[in-house]
Amino acid sequence: MIFATPTSHFLTCGSAEGLTRPNAQDAARLVAGIGNVNLLSINAVLPPGCRFTAPTALPQGALVPAVHCAITSELPGEVISAGIAVAYPLDPAQSALVMDYSAPGHKEVIEAIVRRLAEEGLRARGLEIREIRSLAVQHRVEKIGSAVAALVLWQD
Repeated sequence: MIFATPTSHFLTCGSAEGLTRPNAQDAARLVAGIGNVNLLSINAVLPPGCRFTAPTALPQGALVPAVHCAITSELPGEVISAGIAVAYPLDPAQSALVMDYSAPGHKEVIEAIVRRLAEEGLRARGLEIREIRSLAVQHRVEKIGSAVAALVLWQD
């Protein structure tokens, strides 16, 4: 195994404008507190017992596993949103499931969609739901805007 199994996780999100699409995404990641780390995209499963924490300051340059999504737009006035949700099973010996979703639209709609995705995914595994946690952000584009949402895994 290359990495130790993460023991904690947190949700974060951010939005921002930038001079280019990559700069807008980078600025949104900075707002979310994940702009100075190397995000490693992972599948949407949390290890059993991985505890939820408040967002943590991460060491610069760290390799950080995360489930994340982003949306970027160059259409002035457009509302864009990104959301993340995690569905925790009733049985703590089972893995929790993470879903992400981003699209044009208001954050309340995007958050409702991503919560339904997490709920359906856990039910598809035959597991009862104990709790769903979610977070979303929206951004009204001025010139070039981006919104990002992530679930970050970390080792305490």
